[in-house]
Order: sequence, then structure tokens, then C-alpha cells
Amino acid sequence: MNEQLRALFPIAERAIYLNHAAVSPPPIPTIVAVQSQLRDVAENGSLNYRSWIAVKERARKLAAEMIGARTEQIAFMRNTSDGLSTVANGLTWVPGDNLVTFRAEFPSNIYPWLRLREALGVEVRMCEERDGRVDLDELIGLIDSKTRVVAISQVQYASGFRADLERIGRAARSQDALLVVDVIQAMGVMPTSVEAELVDVAAAAGHKWLLTPEGVGLLYLSDRARERLEPTLVGWTSVPDPEDYGDFEQGWNPGALAWETGTGPSALIHGLEASLRLLVETGVGKIAHHLEQLIDYLCERLQGRDYQIVSSRQASEKSQILCIRHQAGLSSMALYAHLKARNIITAPRGIDSE
Repeated sequence: MNEQLRALFPIAERAIYLNHAAVSPPPIPTIVAVQSQLRDVAENGSLNYRSWIAVKERARKLAAEMIGARTEQIAFMRNTSDGLSTVANGLTWVPGDNLVTFRAEFPSNIYPWLRLREALGVEVRMCEERDGRVDLDELIGLIDSKTRVVAISQVQYASGFRADLERIGRAARSQDALLVVDVIQAMGVMPTSVEAELVDVAAAAGHKWLLTPEGVGLLYLSDRARERLEPTLVGWTSVPDPEDYGDFEQGWNPGALAWETGTGPSALIHGLEASLRLLVETGVGKIAHHLEQLIDYLCERLQGRDYQIVSSRQASEKSQILCIRHQAGLSSMALYAHLKARNIITAPRGIDSE
């Protein structure tokens, strides 16, 4: 079975690709699906428009099932940043409100909140980085009665640290705050239940573990979040009957569907459906276990060599991302280049990567 799956990724014939946490090479069925939709448009124009919508809804259902959500709680976006920004802009903020986050977050989960600080006087509280980990005691200690949002990644891009979302979610709810999670480094490679883990908002894009070309992402909104958020960027498909072009009093779509403004990237969504189907059929839990075994093996092989394991190896904190540091003089960029020259594709991270 592994060989059959491997054959779906042509890059595996010429490289050891270890960079799915940045940009994934899509599998052959995904490329075929993208091409088929574009070919359909070239040959038939809009004649099969209804079938494109059907593919979109199948992809929405697969994405919802993957994270334990309902289909109407999923909206398609361009990327993670769009999802997080629309949440930041859709809440009603007042001076004195605060937001709690982690200083080493990927910028997608920092800039939308910093804009609130500059424009509305919202306090942005940042838990500091501690040895490649998020100190959850410190993070939770920053939450108080003025906290509106706790924003964190499920898995940190630069360390692989996996957050205990349920614990953070309980702390957020004790102060009536929303838990907003960047799930791009976990979705598709780590079993997730947004309801069980008390996630109010989740944002992701398809070009990492979801094995889809760049340009399509998704936003999940819990019922609790939807009650507090207003869609600030809307369009003709944000209403229940978008083809009733004369009824401007329809109100917004239920759930997250109001956040879809118009026609989306149909070809990419065809590809997303193919990738989601492949992931579901293979089994996200099975994929997670396989990668954990590979990472454990790599850590064993690095023992006694000139490398430091940066990522936490605690069972509750490790993920499918492993960060290592060379201790004998190579910067992260130099190590990246050294491995690239040997067709081993990784990503440089850290302050010495420039």
C-alpha cells in the first residue's frame, strides 16, 4: 500500500521531500482533478457549472468531517491569513479589550491582531517562547476578564510544538473568550475534533498537509463564534438564495457560509476534494502514526551526532514537525542548502536562517 501511495507523488522518484509543513507536492489525482475542471471550462464554458458546485459541496463535507464540524460551519477562503483577518475584523472591539497569543506564532496569526492594537487600542498580550515550547501556564495566566480572543496554532511552524487545545479552550471559556486556532500545521496529518477540543474558530490553507495547490483555504466557525462575529467582506453568494438577484433582504447565510463572497477557485477546489478524499481513505490517524514513527527513528539516528533536537519530545507535545539545530557551525540556511544539494528538501527556520 505504501508503494501505491508513493507512486502518486512523482517528486518521490528524485528527492526525499521533508517539507510538507511548508508547501506539499500535490498527488497525481489532485493534479488530474484540477486539470479536468480547467479542461471542462475550455471545452464547455459554463455548461457544467452545477457539477462544479456539487464538487465544492463534497469538498466542504469532507473538510468538515475531517475536523468534526458540520458542513455549514465551513467556508472556503483563499488562505489562512484571510480566515484569521476576517475574524479579527468581524468582532466588536472596545478600548481595553485584549487578545492573548504566542510571540513565535507564524505572522498570519500575529498581523491581524496587531492591526487591532494600532487601529482600536486593543492590547495584544504575547506569551514568550521557552526552549521551543509554549508555556501553557504562562499563556493561560495572561487571560483575564478583558480577553476577547486567545489565538494560537495547533502546531507551531518553527518548533513543531503541539498545543493542548482543550486545556486552552477551557481557560478561554472560563473568561468567555474565543479560542481561535491556526490549524494549517495539523489538518490532514493529525486527528482533530474542534468540538471536543473547544475550538471556536479554525483557519487553514490547502497547500501544506492537505496536499492541494496554493490558493484555497478554509474557515471554521463554531455556533458560539458565529453569534459574535459579523461578516465584514460579503458578496452575492453570502445569502441563502444567491440566484434571486432582486431580493436584497434575504439576510446572511447560516454558519460560516456568509463568509463566502462569490465564485471561488473551482479548479483548486476540485483538487482539494481529490486530496481530501485520498487523506480520508488512507486515514488521518494512520498517516499521523506513520510520521511519528519516522520522526522517532530520525531522532534515534541523530543521537550522538552534531545535532540538537529543538522540538519537544514529550508525548503530549510532539507533532509531525521536527526541528533540529546543527551544533558544529552550520546555520539553519547552510544546513538547508547542504541537504538540498543532496536532494533532501527541508525548510530553514529560526533567526539564523537569513
